[in-house]
Amino acid sequence: MNVLPYVFVLLAAMLWGTVGTTQTFLQEGISPIAVAGVRSAIGGGILFIAVLFMKKIKFREWSWEWTILAALTIALFQSLFFTSVRYTGVAIGTVVTIGSSPVFAGIIEWLIFKQRPNRVWGIATALAIVGCVLLFVNKGETTVHPLGVCLALCAGTMFALYTNCSKRLTEREETLPAVAMTFTLCAIFLLPFSQNGVSWTFEGQNLWPMLFMGLLATSVAYILYLAGLEKISSSSAVTLSLAEPLTAALLGVFLVGEYLSPTSWIGVILLLGGIIVLTLGSRRVSQQGEKGRTKK
Repeated sequence: MNVLPYVFVLLAAMLWGTVGTTQTFLQEGISPIAVAGVRSAIGGGILFIAVLFMKKIKFREWSWEWTILAALTIALFQSLFFTSVRYTGVAIGTVVTIGSSPVFAGIIEWLIFKQRPNRVWGIATALAIVGCVLLFVNKGETTVHPLGVCLALCAGTMFALYTNCSKRLTEREETLPAVAMTFTLCAIFLLPFSQNGVSWTFEGQNLWPMLFMGLLATSVAYILYLAGLEKISSSSAVTLSLAEPLTAALLGVFLVGEYLSPTSWIGVILLLGGIIVLTLGSRRVSQQGEKGRTKK
C-alpha cells in the first residue's frame, strides 16, 4: 500500500494547525466568520480563476449536488466551531469538535455508505482522541456550557460529513477544480454573515496573514487533503486530521512560548501514536489483503 496519501492528509492537517497562530497576527476585533469567509474567498477564488483559464470545469456536467453539500458542510463546520468556542472556550470546543469528528466519520461511513471501519482505525482513533483530550486538559477555559458542547458536536459532525461528501466529489471530479468550486461556494455562503465585511483585509498587518491562510492553509491544504482522501477511507482521513491540534499546540510551545504540562506532553505522544498506528497498521492490513487475494 502507498503511504503517500496518508502523508498528504497529515501535511494538510499540519497546515490547518498553523491557522490559530497565524490569526494572532491579525488586528483584534475581527469576526471569526469574517476571517473564515475571506480565507475561503482567497483560497477558493484564486483556484477558481486558475481552473477557468485551464478549462477544467464543465459547468453543465459538473457534480453540483456533491459540491454544494461539501461547501455547505465546510461552511457550517467553521461557523459552528467558532461559535462553540465563544460559549465553552478554546480547550473544550476544540476537544469536542476535533475529538468527535473521527467517531462521526466512522458512523456516517458505516451507516450511510455501508463501509465498516476496521480494527486498526478503531485503535488509532481511540489513542488519538484520548491524546487530544490530554493535550488540551490544562489549556484555555474549562467552562462546560451545554449549548457550546452541542454546537461543537454539530461542528464535528459537519467536518465528518464534509469529508464524506468530498470523497464522493473527488470520485467524479479532479482534485484542483473540486477544491476551487467548493471553497468559492463556501465563501459565498459565509461572507453575507460577516460582521466586518472584507475591507479590513487590506488594513494594517492583516493582508499577509490572510494570504497565508487563504493560499497555504486553504488552497494547498485542501488539495493535499482531497488528494489523500481519494486513496484512503473518510474515517481514516478524519482521524489523521487530529494532527491539526497537535501542530497548533507544538507551534504554541516553540513559536509563541506557551507552556505544555506533563499531561499535555503525554497527549502529544498518544496523538503521534494514533497517527503511526493508523498509517503503518493500515499499510499492513492492505498488504495482508493483497497476499490473501494472490493466494486465491
